[in-house]
Amino acid sequence: MDSKADRMHKLFYPEVGAGGFTRVDGTINFYQRVNALVAPESIVLDYGAGRGRFLEDPVRYRRDLRLLRGRVAEVIGADVDQAVLQNPTLDRAVIIGENGRLLLENESVDLILSDFTFEHVTQPARVAAELSRVLKPGGWVCARTPNAYGVIGIPTRIVPNIYHNRILRIVQPSKRSVDTFPTAYKLNSFAAIKRYFPHDSFENFTYIFDSEPAYAGGSRVAWSAYQALNRLLPERFASMMFVLLRKSHHQDPSGNMS
Repeated sequence: MDSKADRMHKLFYPEVGAGGFTRVDGTINFYQRVNALVAPESIVLDYGAGRGRFLEDPVRYRRDLRLLRGRVAEVIGADVDQAVLQNPTLDRAVIIGENGRLLLENESVDLILSDFTFEHVTQPARVAAELSRVLKPGGWVCARTPNAYGVIGIPTRIVPNIYHNRILRIVQPSKRSVDTFPTAYKLNSFAAIKRYFPHDSFENFTYIFDSEPAYAGGSRVAWSAYQALNRLLPERFASMMFVLLRKSHHQDPSGNMS
């Protein structure tokens, strides 16, 4: 039986009946970009890989886009959560150290994928330095995160973390508490990306994107309000940020200019 959210998808985006996804599906948009940047010889780091929750996605096309294992040379997963060690979508898993250190060699990965992780980062300078250290010159950082100043980011920043699980049980009842973590919103704005991944070290192709309102739950009123806000607000208030950064070729392994 369809959930209320499923019914809202069909009401506002009738094309969902042809394949299971909308024309503004953020996952498909983001992972099409990622797939365009990897090659069979690529070593990919999934930063914040978790337990591989995306395997539960009922839409095969979307699931297949995200499953890079077997299509690239190696997929390495990194997370602070021990659950990453059981993630079946990875070739190898590592635990991120307390100081944010990644147990990977300098300049050892071709692409860093980070899906809904940057909003949880509490030490952005340290994280950015580590990602830069392990990324090869010419390699890519691809991250999807809520826009800190978007229609999702602003209310999320206002509501204290202790209430997030309670609210998510209402608007996203299918999301388990084990998949919900405190947010910090220190690495998901244009200003933060430019500060911690400066232009003399990275080419910046970041853009914002408005996907369907997953956080509106099954309320027709909430979905209608979201649609109205999208029409009225300037583009900078779009809900999602797709961070796309290419590391310059003239850095030393520590991430500093040579």
